[in-house]
Amino acid sequence: MSSVNKAIIVGNLGRDPEVRHTQSGNAVCNFSVATSEKWTKDGQTQEKTEWHRVVVWGKQAENCAQYLKKGRSVYIEGRIQTREWVNKEGQKQYTTEVVANQVQFLGGRGEGSSGEPKSEPASAPSSSPADDDIPF
Repeated sequence: MSSVNKAIIVGNLGRDPEVRHTQSGNAVCNFSVATSEKWTKDGQTQEKTEWHRVVVWGKQAENCAQYLKKGRSVYIEGRIQTREWVNKEGQKQYTTEVVANQVQFLGGRGEGSSGEPKSEPASAPSSSPADDDIPF
């Protein structure tokens, strides 16, 4: 049986993106996105915010670093990945992140950028005709 690892996030950047380059010159951009859920309980509005780490590679990483700013709305589509490493004290550390294969800059020009491209795949997406039927 096949499995699916797909994440879709629409939220706001919590900080400006950080871009760096690998030894081979490939760009990688990291930023965090906040998503919020609101509900009413006993007449009081409640809110919970979740933070998501996002990683973008290649040309799209460079575009994100150039055009995205803290507070900007963004649509992210990608896969969830958990990485493991050993810290300086010899303890295992873990982080879970969304590796984006599509980033769309949302909102108007007044949200921290001007003249930006609206969308560009982070890598060659494996799309099917059914992907074009999604209404957003």
